[in-house]
Amino acid sequence: MNGPDGDDTGVNGRVIDAGNDSGSDSGSGVERSVRGEPEPFRYEVEVDPGEVRHFRHEVGETYLGDPVEVPVTVINGEHDGPTVLLTAAIHGDELNGVKVLQEVAAGYDPAEIHGTLVCIHVCNVPGYLAQQRYLPIYDQDLNRSFPGKPRSNTAERMANAIYETFVRQCDLALDFHTSTRGRTTMYHVRADMTNPAVARLAWAFGSNVVLSGEADGGSLRSVATNAGIPTITIEMGRAHRFQPELIERGLDGVESVLAEHDVLPGKPVIYPGWRRVVDAARDKTWLRADTGGLVEMEYDAPLVREGDSICTITDHFKTRERTVRAPFTGVVVGALQNPVAAPGHPLCHLVSVDEGTAAEIQREVDSGEFSERPWA
Repeated sequence: MNGPDGDDTGVNGRVIDAGNDSGSDSGSGVERSVRGEPEPFRYEVEVDPGEVRHFRHEVGETYLGDPVEVPVTVINGEHDGPTVLLTAAIHGDELNGVKVLQEVAAGYDPAEIHGTLVCIHVCNVPGYLAQQRYLPIYDQDLNRSFPGKPRSNTAERMANAIYETFVRQCDLALDFHTSTRGRTTMYHVRADMTNPAVARLAWAFGSNVVLSGEADGGSLRSVATNAGIPTITIEMGRAHRFQPELIERGLDGVESVLAEHDVLPGKPVIYPGWRRVVDAARDKTWLRADTGGLVEMEYDAPLVREGDSICTITDHFKTRERTVRAPFTGVVVGALQNPVAAPGHPLCHLVSVDEGTAAEIQREVDSGEFSERPWA
C-alpha cells in the first residue's frame, strides 16, 4: 500500500501492518462485475486482492491538532465477491462488537474470502477513549450524524469522513451495538424487514428476535440502507464489558452472513430453533416506572406471562410498594441494571410472542438451550 512517494503511508491513512504484498498490478480500475475478478479496495491508496491491511485513518483532530484516527482492517479476498462492512463502537462505551471485529480481522485468510471485508474497529474514537456513549464535550451522537458534512459540527465531520471513505464502497453492512449504561439487552437484530435485501441479511445473522422497523434518521443503518447498502444493527448485551457468550454468537452470525452472501461459500447458514420478527411500532413496549424508588426484578426466565410480576418499586422506608406486571405474554429483550428509578425510567423491554413461540422458548429454557439472561 504505497503513497505517492513510494512509502507505506497514505494521505490520511497510517499503515500499521502491511499484511501480504501480492505485488500485482492494481491500476486497471476494471469493475468486478465486468471482469468477474477481484479488484483493489481503494481509500487514499489500495489494498490488492490477497492482501490484509491494518491501518489508522484520520477522521478529525484533537484540541492539540493531533489526528483522531479510526483503526481499520481491510481483508481483500483472492476471489471476486461483495464488499462487506463491519462497524463497532459508534457509541464509544459499547465494547462487545469491538471484540467481534478484532476476532474477524485476525481470523480470516484472504485465500478463503470471495470479496472484501472492511472492519472499522472503533468508529467513535473520542467517545471510546473517554469510555462514554457520545462524543465528549458536546455530547453529540455519532449515530445520528450520518452521512455527515465536511463543513459542519465535529460529529458530522467524523461521520462524513467514515461514510465517504468506507461506507459508500460497500455492498452490505453489519453495525454492532450494545445497550447503554445502566441497562442490558438480549442478543437481537434490528432491521427494516420490508426491504428484501435487508431481510436476507437479518435472517442470515441467525438471531432469535428481529425488531423490524426503519432506523432513526442520521443513523448508519438508515443512511446506508437508503443509499442501497443493506444494513442491520446487532444489539448484544451491555456496555463497558466483554461478554464471551454473546461475542461467540456474534462471530457465528458474521460467518453465517458471509456464507449466505457467498463470501464464504460452503459454510453453513444459521437457522435458530425459533424466531420472532417484531413490528417495532406495534409488538413491543418499554415498561416504565410510574413512581420513584428502589427496583427489584422478580422474574428469573426470559419468558413472562401476561400478569406476571416483572419488578417491584419501593421507597426507602418500605412503606410504599408498586408492582409492575407484564401487560402481555412475551420475551424480555432488555432490562434495567441500575436498581433505582424515577417516574418515566425504562424498566423492561418486552416483545410479544404467540403461544406456539412461547412453548418453544419454554422448551429451550427447560432444556438449558436458552441460556441468555439479559437481566442478570
